[in-house]
Amino acid sequence: MLPANSALPSTRRQILSTLGGSSAALLLSHCKTKTPPTESSPVSLSRPRLPWSTVFKGEAKFDRLCLEAKKKNWVNLPIGKRTVAVGKAICGTPYGNYTLEIDDHIESPSVNFDTLDCWTFYETSLALSRMIKNPPSVWSREALLHYIELERYRDGKCTGNYLSRMHHLEEVFANNQQRQLGTNVTKSLGGQPVRRNVREMQSAWRYYRYLKNDQSLIPGIAKVEAKVSALPVTYIPNSRVARIESRLQDGDVIAIATKDPSGYTSHVGLAARDGATCRYMHATSVRSKGRQCIVDSRISAYLRQKSSNMGIIVVRPSEAPLIG
Repeated sequence: MLPANSALPSTRRQILSTLGGSSAALLLSHCKTKTPPTESSPVSLSRPRLPWSTVFKGEAKFDRLCLEAKKKNWVNLPIGKRTVAVGKAICGTPYGNYTLEIDDHIESPSVNFDTLDCWTFYETSLALSRMIKNPPSVWSREALLHYIELERYRDGKCTGNYLSRMHHLEEVFANNQQRQLGTNVTKSLGGQPVRRNVREMQSAWRYYRYLKNDQSLIPGIAKVEAKVSALPVTYIPNSRVARIESRLQDGDVIAIATKDPSGYTSHVGLAARDGATCRYMHATSVRSKGRQCIVDSRISAYLRQKSSNMGIIVVRPSEAPLIG
């Protein structure tokens, strides 16, 4: 799928966020073991590196979500149910590509409530869920961007450099688990190993806005893709998913494993329990589903909708430190 004003192939983030795209690479974090999160930590909320109009879109919707969170007392929900409550509240948001391609050189945390892809849908739902665990007096654009930064950037810190962003889901999962912000439960649910040779971003660098405008970043991308090629990734095959659906929890991050040899996953969303059924909540590019954020079918049924889907990877987010 190409943007209307471009003849270039899809970027990796667009690939990940579409059901019909090829697979996305996963990266391994090599940071040291982190100190466990505390109940609160001193955080300096600062202005973004780019203009607010660039990094924060949909402020009116953000304000409405904050009002709904207060009215419905979401703060008293556990993190998984809280994340699902936020996700359901933003269902209906139009699907869109390239929402993080916001500058040629400067990397900055950003959020866009006007349009979401599959990655930013789960990420925004989780970040807002973590933010509202703080007192309402703390809720703000700056606070939400802080929790976006915590999830999206290596070791929770955006340096202003493109390489400080974790562009691949497995690096997000591994880095956040080391910081005790989540647990990859795939293996405990019966996951089996898979191995891929990942070179997608370094090979297709011309199709990435930041890489195209700063080719000095390419060796760094090559290094992380070399690391992911040796990463022991596990996934739950399609044939086993129905049997373990009862063990999935609200708010689990569900990445769709793909048969495509160029990477590990093709899509990502959230588990949303509906009684005994566990549904897939995600941002879809499929026109028959409205090209929007939706609560879709049962996860095992969703996997059958595309022949290249081969299973799932499951990560269970944890509470993040309060801003203090």
